[in-house]
Amino acid sequence: MDMGNTAAYVPVEADFKLKNNDGTVLIDENFAAQSFWKDVFIRYFKKISAVIGLILILLISVFAVIGPGMNEYTYSGQELSQKNFAPRIIALEKFGIFDGSETMHTTTGSKEINYYVEKGLTDLEYWFGSDNFGRDIWTRTWSGARVSLIIAVAAAIIDMVIGMSYGLISGYFGGRVDMIMQRILEIANGIPRLVIVTLLLLVLQPGMLTIIFALMLTEWVGMSRIARAEMLKLKEQEFVLASRTLGAGNFFIIFKEVLPNIIGPIITQVMFSIPTAIFTEAFLSFVGLGIPVPQCSLGSLISEGFNSFTTHPYQIIPPIVVMALLMLSFNLVADGLREALDPKMKEM
Repeated sequence: MDMGNTAAYVPVEADFKLKNNDGTVLIDENFAAQSFWKDVFIRYFKKISAVIGLILILLISVFAVIGPGMNEYTYSGQELSQKNFAPRIIALEKFGIFDGSETMHTTTGSKEINYYVEKGLTDLEYWFGSDNFGRDIWTRTWSGARVSLIIAVAAAIIDMVIGMSYGLISGYFGGRVDMIMQRILEIANGIPRLVIVTLLLLVLQPGMLTIIFALMLTEWVGMSRIARAEMLKLKEQEFVLASRTLGAGNFFIIFKEVLPNIIGPIITQVMFSIPTAIFTEAFLSFVGLGIPVPQCSLGSLISEGFNSFTTHPYQIIPPIVVMALLMLSFNLVADGLREALDPKMKEM
């Protein structure tokens, strides 16, 4: 072999061919570009039950605001000459419903009566009927829903702030601080809720603020445990160690670094705690420890309607239906948020 004639070969452009792999490599540019909250929004509205729950909450909230002003009655106005009137809607009378008649069951049998006709009040209408004192149940139902919503949402937000802060601080510092704070939490959780609420309502003047204060003292434990568990899981992560290395303070790390990463479970727990607060307020009002008369809440309306359930069952139906829909709707929304905010349930 003649080595002297061998020359170094220099590649030219014709020796190379570009590989066109556009058809084999697929990149979801839309998914990569969208933000976390946009992704949460899209996945939440894909769940039909969560959307239905949100719509029901909005509808009930709107009626709680405008419902009491849709007629001339007030929640405390009494007209004893118009007590126990059955529901009547003049526009629907021609269909044979809501015509103001009701069936009374007595020891001698049953009979159908219509107080509107008997008393010559043909132009009068009570959409949900009237109670034992001649008060409009429509107005009182939506006024009661407004009170119950305010109490529940206010108590849930206050409990979120207290419980979240308590749990995050306890889990972050750990050691003796965590041990002392958890023993305090166990003592607070060991006292029956009804005992605390009853004593508070006996000492303080019954009212909306007193019920919110009572719920604030008893409902923060669950939120605290969730926040502490999330802190224990995240406090040794690299981004926390990096912040600590760069000189960030403890409370900066807790509320600026860790808190944004656990906002999903916190929001979900808040939504689950609202129906619990609604039920607790309704229970307190039902046993006579809630909103004082003439104010009303869903619980006090159910208590009043229960006394007339055997003779005038229509009086208890509106507040029961509204409270049931509220509790169901908040649970549906919370369930939808839990799935939308959980990265592990994200469809890739």
